[in-house]
Amino acid sequence: MADMKPKLLIVEDDEGLQAQLKWAYEDFDVTIAGDRASALAALRAEEPAVVTLDLGLPPDPDGTREGFAVLDEIMALKPDTKVIVASGHGARESALQAIERGAYDFYQKPVDIEALGLIVRRAFNLHEIEEENRRLADKVGEDKTVLGGLVTAAPEMAKVARTIERVANTNVSVMLLGASGTGKELLARGLHDASNRRDGEFVAINCAAIPENLLESELFGHEKGAFTGAVKTTEGKIEQAHGGTLFLDEVGDIPLPLQVKLLRFIQERTIERIGGRKQIAVDTRIVCATHQNLEAMIGENQFREDLFYRLAEIVVKIPSLAERPGDATLLAKHFLNRFSEEINPKVKGFAPDALAAIDAWPWPGNVRELENRVKRAVIMAEGKLVAAEDLDLDEDEDETCEALNLKSAREQVDRKVIRHALARSEGNISQSAKLLGISRPTLYDLLKQYDLHA
Repeated sequence: MADMKPKLLIVEDDEGLQAQLKWAYEDFDVTIAGDRASALAALRAEEPAVVTLDLGLPPDPDGTREGFAVLDEIMALKPDTKVIVASGHGARESALQAIERGAYDFYQKPVDIEALGLIVRRAFNLHEIEEENRRLADKVGEDKTVLGGLVTAAPEMAKVARTIERVANTNVSVMLLGASGTGKELLARGLHDASNRRDGEFVAINCAAIPENLLESELFGHEKGAFTGAVKTTEGKIEQAHGGTLFLDEVGDIPLPLQVKLLRFIQERTIERIGGRKQIAVDTRIVCATHQNLEAMIGENQFREDLFYRLAEIVVKIPSLAERPGDATLLAKHFLNRFSEEINPKVKGFAPDALAAIDAWPWPGNVRELENRVKRAVIMAEGKLVAAEDLDLDEDEDETCEALNLKSAREQVDRKVIRHALARSEGNISQSAKLLGISRPTLYDLLKQYDLHA
């Protein structure tokens, strides 16, 4: 199947030109149609990716009425088809009208076989990119969810997910590094679900949220009577995660004396409860996360170097939301769908000014901040669409550009804006081009130039 030729439909009533075009495109699987009925029958039967369409078809070979009728029906039946129209009749006006009605490109008669061939091949390339986008969207689900239910269309996060999937079925310790609100616990849970420990428990503990004097008991458990208030023997989080995964969030906040005990568990795979006298064997995988610079803390004697290397067998750096162009819009739509159903069913989407504000905001609080803003907006919205003012964002926030020259600055901006447009239009190339104010061929060239294929 992999070596099948791409399907090309040529709608042309001139028999001489039919033969010439079919001969010129021997590397395609060519179907010829000479009128509207046969063209639409071929479209249904063959489902070609690209169609070349002569607007002058019988019974109106000297006009464009019949050709436009065929174009309209192709767009209605299979709107992803790349239709390249040809006309010798008022070529400019016809071309503009055809593009408005969904055609991909146009050429003027008499036909230049070589020039038309370039347009056809470019159309096939673009169709392939759009098909790949759709396949990726289907693969990761309607909301573009990846590992652990993480919603993203950013290559940076897809790379993170692939790394985690690769190490999921090993027993190595994984450290997730990222700012607060970037989805570290979601990824840790995704790692657990993708591993052979998925039938065991996933136990999470935030080491920064528990007072130091209670953290040891939380992790290692205690025996009855071990201290005042210990009225029964209680398993710690490490034991609860036996056969599963323990997620230590904000591991940098574990006090030094407790770090020693945690290191001993990782080395020996046994624990001793507070007040206990026996060693208990525990098979628990450790996944940890922090937003702190542990290497700097090691230099300041605030974190043990030997524990760091035990916990950080695999280090995964999670990009901030600002480093994932397009994801803010994607996530905002995801959160809006969820919160509107729960809180305010009349809200159906975002107004253009709200989408622009979401795109422009740097999201210092990452996904958590975005989720909270969208929740507030859904509550505050008075109509069907969330407006920018409902998000309560400060539009005077300055953006900084780290590029050191105009060329790199332009490339940064181009990449960011193109990915925002693709996210806003949910991968629709036509819509993205309209949002960007450029033609589809120009957008295709930019996608190729910047290697933006998803």
